[in-house]
Amino acid sequence: MNERLADIRYALAWRAARTLPAGVTARAFRLAADLAARSGGGPAAGLRRNLARVVPDATPAELDALVREGLRSYARYWCEMFRLRPGDAPAVHALMERGMSGTAPFYSALEEGRGVVFAVPHSGNWDAAGVWVVETLRRLGHEPVFTTMAQRLRPESLYRRFLAYRQALGFEVVAAEAGLTAHRALTRRLRAGGVVCLVADRDLAGSGIEVSFFGEPARFPAGPARLAALTGAVLMPAYPHFSGGGWVVPIAEPVPVDRTPGSVAKATQAIADAFACLIVQAPQDWHALQPLWTADRGTP
Repeated sequence: MNERLADIRYALAWRAARTLPAGVTARAFRLAADLAARSGGGPAAGLRRNLARVVPDATPAELDALVREGLRSYARYWCEMFRLRPGDAPAVHALMERGMSGTAPFYSALEEGRGVVFAVPHSGNWDAAGVWVVETLRRLGHEPVFTTMAQRLRPESLYRRFLAYRQALGFEVVAAEAGLTAHRALTRRLRAGGVVCLVADRDLAGSGIEVSFFGEPARFPAGPARLAALTGAVLMPAYPHFSGGGWVVPIAEPVPVDRTPGSVAKATQAIADAFACLIVQAPQDWHALQPLWTADRGTP
């Protein structure tokens, strides 16, 4: 019953966000974020615990304000996601293009026929960044699609709803639980000179690599580095975040990785280092609501 209610709630929120005026929807989501921040529990508590590592010198009042802005950012993502339609791609690309930086290695890889693995944290508007990738590929004469992974949500109807939404935007989505099937889809895309985008700041499978992240041990997924090593793809960390009414996506320098022993672990640490350098620039847009560090395992 709870799963069915979750699907209904998402469906109603989706419909309302697309039906109501943009300003009304944005204010409603912002109000919900402020109420969550005031409660201090659940998502607010998790976000506060994580952001305290990013800004260790912040006063309690400063951290309160940052958590409020962080939840507003998270709410903005959902509001924008619910309103985003495939026909918006040209406008999204134009607005996103203004905030892109560090793209030269990406374009070079495409020209050389090499695959690209974008490793991103949970931040900003990931879907809008994905639309930029798809539209860029289209304009350069490449197949307008990239491959990504997602957890299979429950109930199945909710998973199918999100799957159809992202497929309509040009994302090829494979279930993280698909194992070998998912691996084949990702490697096939990269060996064909295509693009793979993976969220890489949380180890969901429990088989990640230990890294030092903001000075504390954490585990990051090894997938991005392993795929790049296996296929010869270019590995590029990036940090989608917001800027006023638009979006910004700084892309870090490509991370070197190969098949030599220890290379994947070293590259995964380099991803963590790149994320840390990028997140401090706009910590309010890092949507880290879940436990990430080893010390927090088992924390609700």
